[in-house]
Amino acid sequence: MSNDRPERYINPYTDFGFKKLFGTEMNKDLLISFLNALFNDTRREIEDIEYLNGENLGDGYGDRRSVFDVYCKASDGSRFIVEMQKAEQSYFKDRSVYYATTPIRQQAPKGQWDYHLDNVYAVGILNFEFSHGEYPADSYLHVIKLKDVEDNHVFYDKLTFIYLEMPKFIKTEDELETMFDKWMFVLHNLYRLLERPKALQDRIFQKLFDQAEIARYSDTERRQYEESKKMFWDNFSVIKTAREKGKAEGIAEGIAKGIEEGLQQGREEGLQKGREEGLQQGREEGLQKGREEGREEEAISVALKLKSMNLPIEQIAQATGLSIVQITSL
Repeated sequence: MSNDRPERYINPYTDFGFKKLFGTEMNKDLLISFLNALFNDTRREIEDIEYLNGENLGDGYGDRRSVFDVYCKASDGSRFIVEMQKAEQSYFKDRSVYYATTPIRQQAPKGQWDYHLDNVYAVGILNFEFSHGEYPADSYLHVIKLKDVEDNHVFYDKLTFIYLEMPKFIKTEDELETMFDKWMFVLHNLYRLLERPKALQDRIFQKLFDQAEIARYSDTERRQYEESKKMFWDNFSVIKTAREKGKAEGIAEGIAKGIEEGLQQGREEGLQKGREEGLQQGREEGLQKGREEGREEEAISVALKLKSMNLPIEQIAQATGLSIVQITSL
């Protein structure tokens, strides 16, 4: 990616671009079309939405503030949080769950209540892939619900998390079949395009390209977009640098660890080999010493017999190999 190439259309991964296309009353038909394409036949079609305040300050002093990219309610009461997530965070899933509590808690009226809740959907458009290969390389749409771990049935179907791993979407224009494919393609490639693709002839995309064309913006909007784009690319650069640094540090750490493990293994193998060689040498020396001691004991036994026969000490020494002193002391 480069931020130096000419652009005709805005980048929806920027804060300005995403909210311009999906967060304004005049463009709510774009959001409705996107959500209907996303859900397809999994729920009845959304006909209208009402934008809600995307900034939640909590229920009291000290409560943590949460800010949503787009927060809206459909005519059937269902609530949607739609966020463009530009970079992976350490506790991204925790953040998603925490954010989903806002539209849940806001449904509670004052006074007596039977705890009935409308549907809540948290939609994350991710400009990154989940780490550690959590999903297959060709799987980019993930629908998460509360399920029973024993038989896998949906325990509670009113809370849904939907994640789109955008970098995994690699379909070309010729491969676009469904409305969902088209939305994925345009979100992922909009700022790279210089012309409206032939596959995107639906009326809704005509409006999207009109709203995304930078030349139509006022001077103020252009400045706002440039500032938002600069933040996006700065963030991208920081992340890229951190990854490269982490990779380099990981390689260095791996080499150091490899050397350390190699030395340790060498020590252990050397110690083991030393033990084996020492044991073998000990056996041989012990055997040799045992043989020598055995021969000496046999010679003493023979000398004692010859001595009892009153043979001269010199002859006994010659026959047994013992010294005259040894024989005399027997």
